[in-house]
Amino acid sequence: MEFKHYSVLAKESIEALDIKADGVYVDCTLGGAGHTRLILSRLGEKGRVIGIDRDNDALANAAEIIKDPRFTAVKSNYEDVATVLDGLSIEKADGFIFDLGVSSYQLDTPERGFSYINDAPLDMRMDTSSGITAYDVVNTYSESALAKIIFEYGEDKFSRRIASRIVREREESPITTTGRLAEIISLAVPKQPKVGGHPAKRAFQAIRIEVNGELSSVGKAIESAAGRLKVGGRIAVISFHSLEDRIVKNTFATLASPCTCPKDFPICVCNKVPTVKIVTRHPILPSEEELSENSRSHSAKLRVAEGI
Repeated sequence: MEFKHYSVLAKESIEALDIKADGVYVDCTLGGAGHTRLILSRLGEKGRVIGIDRDNDALANAAEIIKDPRFTAVKSNYEDVATVLDGLSIEKADGFIFDLGVSSYQLDTPERGFSYINDAPLDMRMDTSSGITAYDVVNTYSESALAKIIFEYGEDKFSRRIASRIVREREESPITTTGRLAEIISLAVPKQPKVGGHPAKRAFQAIRIEVNGELSSVGKAIESAAGRLKVGGRIAVISFHSLEDRIVKNTFATLASPCTCPKDFPICVCNKVPTVKIVTRHPILPSEEELSENSRSHSAKLRVAEGI
């Protein structure tokens, strides 16, 4: 097990949390524990970090590299953050950080089946102990369902061609590996200058999102975190593609909005009270230095909100 402990937008996200020495912080996407270790370095003896991840490898890595009584790791999905805090008898936290998407470790470990670069069994599960796999999606979903997923989650204009080719190929024999799937997708895409990387990049992203229910969890998780945030506490969210960023932006906007009544209502009847104020009107982007050092940071965006 070899984790990269470098975190995208690390300095910016930790600064954005405005860490208090005796605060309680929740790293909702523990991964390689890069953010957790940075938070711990700024805490005093009474500070605490809760690390959440559904990947057993991430939890094992954290147990190996962090020997600190101020740290607690919990296996869970980040959308269940409120339940995690209840289990630890923590009513409110001073900060939450989300680093969305797939981790570098997951991408770089061929047998996890996330990458179109290496040939491996089709899996793509963040929690390898449960749930559907990429094999299930590719070999059992209808052509229309595959096309919908690839178009909506991958924003791939060739979604119908890719779905059609997948269904045709799987009728001959099941598609069992990432290598074969990547080849099938490449054959489905018209021969042209490839802009934006490998032709399978978007479809792989889409299938991974479907397998892990990523987009359906993001808004719920942020709302749950906001409900457990102290006044003056911060929520920092790093996203890596437009679909995630849109959800983060809209969720923050909803939480910060004082009224949800239709515009034609003469008076407010919803009595909604804002729970956060938006700190970043525009997302924080990686520095030129970080962009030159880490190609995976190019699409990263950081948004921050504060409890009120």
